[in-house]
Amino acid sequence: MDFKRSEIMDQLPKQYFAHLVKTVNELKNTGADIINLGQGNPDQPTPPHIVDSMKSAVEKYENHRYPPFRGHSYVKEAAASFYQQQFGVELDPEKEVCVLFGGKGGLVEVSQCLLNKGDTALVPDPGYPDYWSGVALAGGQMEMMPLIKENHFLPDFTEVSAESLKKGKLMFLNYPNNPTGAAANKEFFEETVKVAREHDLCVVHDFAYGSIGFDNKKPLSFLETEGAKETGIEIFTLSKTYNMAGWRIAFAVGNASVIEMLNLYQDHMYVSIFGAVQEAAATALTGSQDCVEELVQMYEERRNTLIKGLHSIGWQVEAPAGSFFAWLPCPDGMTSDETAELLLHEAYVAVAPGRGFGEHGEGYIRVALTEEKERLEEAVERIKRCLGDRGTHSGAWHHSQP
Repeated sequence: MDFKRSEIMDQLPKQYFAHLVKTVNELKNTGADIINLGQGNPDQPTPPHIVDSMKSAVEKYENHRYPPFRGHSYVKEAAASFYQQQFGVELDPEKEVCVLFGGKGGLVEVSQCLLNKGDTALVPDPGYPDYWSGVALAGGQMEMMPLIKENHFLPDFTEVSAESLKKGKLMFLNYPNNPTGAAANKEFFEETVKVAREHDLCVVHDFAYGSIGFDNKKPLSFLETEGAKETGIEIFTLSKTYNMAGWRIAFAVGNASVIEMLNLYQDHMYVSIFGAVQEAAATALTGSQDCVEELVQMYEERRNTLIKGLHSIGWQVEAPAGSFFAWLPCPDGMTSDETAELLLHEAYVAVAPGRGFGEHGEGYIRVALTEEKERLEEAVERIKRCLGDRGTHSGAWHHSQP
């Protein structure tokens, strides 16, 4: 017997990248050596001191029972301490911190908390597709904010219609940015706070790559901006900073009313996260941050290897300012799907087509820095063999090989 899905389920956006994952796996099963740069899945292990903390915590009897609904106080205090030390932001651990089942969960949940059917959310384009999922589940509608190279991949609020600003309840932002690798500056966040105040918008800043900035430039927290806590929240995940993607723990911080909504929503959904994971998270946040510095250095070296290699074969691309992604313009005359398909089937290099991140992602592909430098060098060589003749003969590529 097949049951009919609810209308909300039918309104969910399609998982655009499911086809890519399926195709990559099928090729792998044939024995092909795929260099997978298409997914944002950290390739390094969780630092040993965090794993050791988890091992010890697993044996504690108190962690075998239900944890407090809203998380242990110590992990919320650890998050507040982390924000104070890293960004100079003061937080009330009980009122301004919410423990989340990974950043993705919070990004989907916040739409359920703030949007009624028909309400508008302002969403970056290109952007993380799970913003769309949350809005769809809430029955809301989206107003896309184009991120274009000419504006350094920052939204131009003057281009958002007055009606959308009036109807808007929620605004998603994400810097360092996935997929473009762009960074936000102080002036942009100040303008964001101004717009949010004028239009009663709740800003949700997805800070997933908040520790990964390059060229000695530390990413800015939205909450460092005067008035930011009045106008929104920030979501910080341990997945990228500490290679804890599989552990599923993050936190939302900022506006107390939104934090209370998230906590209340989760009261009805979960009984918080396994206590041993919370202990490990507290260890990560309050312990030595040397592992984070080493991680950022590693990603910067990988970035430099990739960008230098692509420049050497004539692909004119810009280096990302942060995150672990590079946003590459497609060869002239090729769509993002065509570029991704070509690289996968002829070079055995998997990348993510920009179209999957929104209409304004067309014309780009996203490349993840989640392989060792040697594999990135090999990827460049494969791309050179794959695209070289096309660039030479058709003008499809800014070709400058000797």
